[in-house]
Amino acid sequence: MSRTRTERLVNLVICLLATRRFLTAEQIAAIVPGYEHDPNDERDHEAFQRKFERDKSELRELGVPLEMGTASIFDNEQGYRIARREYALPDIPLAPDEAAAVGIAARLWQQTGLAAAASSGLAKLRAGGIDVDPHATLGVEAVVTVDPAFEPLTAAVRDRQAVTFSYEVPERDAAGVRRLQPWGVVCWRGRWYVVGHDLERDAERCFRLSRIVSGVRRIGRRGAYEPPPKVDLIGYVARSSGPIERTGRATVLARPGRAAGVRRWAESCVSTPDGDRLTLSYGDADQFAAWLVGYGADVVALDPPEVRERIVRRLQAVAAAYESRGIGVPA
Repeated sequence: MSRTRTERLVNLVICLLATRRFLTAEQIAAIVPGYEHDPNDERDHEAFQRKFERDKSELRELGVPLEMGTASIFDNEQGYRIARREYALPDIPLAPDEAAAVGIAARLWQQTGLAAAASSGLAKLRAGGIDVDPHATLGVEAVVTVDPAFEPLTAAVRDRQAVTFSYEVPERDAAGVRRLQPWGVVCWRGRWYVVGHDLERDAERCFRLSRIVSGVRRIGRRGAYEPPPKVDLIGYVARSSGPIERTGRATVLARPGRAAGVRRWAESCVSTPDGDRLTLSYGDADQFAAWLVGYGADVVALDPPEVRERIVRRLQAVAAAYESRGIGVPA
């Protein structure tokens, strides 16, 4: 939409919100900048009518409640106004725990490259009368990370622009170059994936972001394609990933009476003086380690080494994040 048309629509909305009576098209043309014309010139008047009809349709598509009626029973020409009761933003009640969750989410996205979106969301809440303090819950940190490719891919999805990157597949020795029209970025089983149209294979494909081993470079022009309507990104990733094969086995030590979620998945439990020794099967070591970290000090991984090492790296990353902001690491 051009800047001129945007300004005209904004002025039209302000005009129709400010009036309590229905305004005719002639009255609107005399008040709203952008509708100036000579009503005695047939061609000029027809151009105004076409412009006004397009603007009315645009407002309705945007969800603006445009009403039609007459100012009195003696008026023959229809007038327009905006219903204030339907246009006004309703109250946004947030309980203290909900406001805390929003604050944690805002800090999460600021840490993962979507600071502008987080700031915009907080600004909209404040405009609705809700003042969320993102620093009010500094004792609670969201332990979520995204891959470096996340931000450039989400930006390319928004701009409808193709990208290229090097992608590493475990069963191959060298990474291959992929060209993709990205449709969306989704999280499945704790991992981020991009789904789109693979230009090399001329088919729908998904790629795990952690296996992208190069920078994401845009190619082609913006707005070059449109994703299929109502495409199920999560469903496609789920079908492509297949069922989880839990071939690994781990032993963890759980505090008595704690870590109920871990206990539900345990295949065996043996009580010891140090705690309950649990045996579990797992598929992906990274995902399994991230899950155990969520239970904090209630669970200690004993083996295998690959799980212990991943847990240590995650805990070190959390400690480093606290120290970088001058916050003491919680006990």
